[in-house]
Amino acid sequence: MQAQILAPAAVLVLWSLIMLYWMAFTRLPAIKKVSGGGIGEAKPGGRGQDLEGVIPDKVQWKAHNYAHLMEQPTIFYPAVVILAVMGAGAVDVTLAWIYVALRIVHSLYQATVNVVRIRFLLFLAATLALSALAIRAIAVTLFADPGVL
Repeated sequence: MQAQILAPAAVLVLWSLIMLYWMAFTRLPAIKKVSGGGIGEAKPGGRGQDLEGVIPDKVQWKAHNYAHLMEQPTIFYPAVVILAVMGAGAVDVTLAWIYVALRIVHSLYQATVNVVRIRFLLFLAATLALSALAIRAIAVTLFADPGVL
């Protein structure tokens, strides 16, 4: 197994948790502010989406990004595992790091500036890197020599 390809996935897991904490540390004070000092006054069964238009958009941007980190990277993780099991090459590891770096830049941009046109370009670049990883994962499995494994 190729441990080097797993490092970018581990970094993205940690980054996702950092975004979770950033979201919580900005959202909870904003919720307290609009609810008159208590967060226990929220309606039962409420969800994060219920805060749209209630707390400032700039606070919500962190939550939006955290949700994004729970979406597309779910494709990244199995691609990386497939490549780790099958034997990742240097190109695979580089693509994985490019994907993670772009996702981190995307997170920082979305959480602070959030101009959709630029954010989309960052997302598109990351998606292209992920697409290349997915193609590599298909190639190494589809064309694997069963006699070698």
